[in-house]
Amino acid sequence: MAYLRAFGSWLPQRSVSNREIAPLVDATPEWILEVSGIEERRYAGDQDTVASIGLLAAQDCLEKAGATAAELGMILVASGSSDRFCPGPASQIAAGLGLASTPALDIPVASAGSLIGLALAAQLALTAGRVLVVGAEIMSRRIRLNPEGKNTAILFGDGAGAALVDAETGFARIADSCLFTDGAAAEILFVRGGQFHMDGSAVILHASRKMPRAINELLTRNRIAAGEVEAFLLHQANLNLITRVAAAVKAPRERFFTNIARYGNTSSASLLIAADEWHCGQTAALSGPLIFSAFGAGLNWGALLAVPR
Repeated sequence: MAYLRAFGSWLPQRSVSNREIAPLVDATPEWILEVSGIEERRYAGDQDTVASIGLLAAQDCLEKAGATAAELGMILVASGSSDRFCPGPASQIAAGLGLASTPALDIPVASAGSLIGLALAAQLALTAGRVLVVGAEIMSRRIRLNPEGKNTAILFGDGAGAALVDAETGFARIADSCLFTDGAAAEILFVRGGQFHMDGSAVILHASRKMPRAINELLTRNRIAAGEVEAFLLHQANLNLITRVAAAVKAPRERFFTNIARYGNTSSASLLIAADEWHCGQTAALSGPLIFSAFGAGLNWGALLAVPR
């Protein structure tokens, strides 16, 4: 078995409001809020790197878990914005934790990478014992702050999240997951030449169909009704998308945790940042199922089910 033991996160101090972004992309603050649900996002400092912010989230997660880096059997790091492609940030984060031989692997998938990491960690923990999953993104360096880049510039922010998956203990057991890939549609969402490219309307269309199907697949095969789910923790892509997913799975909108208004879309970091903030806000033990879901470059998407242990 594998369990969710703890989450962690790190966000830059600099807050960038819609009022600051709007004149750069020839838009209004009101329009940005209407199409995205975002009021502000965080931007990393010049000294920050994907690896350095991922390390801070990893340390926060280990501290919350009461664990040490020496206990880790493996590290998985998801990022679509790393400044160095190969090796990616995983080995740097492992070194920052003081580890010299623990395997540290990169998952270079924007937006859906941390979900993939959680699903893999649930399997790998059976032999590795404890797997640290990190999602770290500096998307502000992968967008164009001009009218041509408007559709992406208004969305993205920076940050890092982490989760510790443990074979022995945790607050929730990872019960099931499903992952999917559709490479035929990969050109609607990709990073090339250091820039993030997205066909926004096509992405929303695909995501609003594929994410509910993945969620419903898990609920059906585990005989769980949507109304029984305690919380839905989704990649914070766009508030309108989250609302569509809630309607499609016929679950109460208030069960879908969101923090996109304050942090924007932090790509593969967003799922774990949201999970950490949700978990920190809980005052009682988990009493119902949790659903995680994400959609991203590849196209890759899926869902993961965790239940009270």
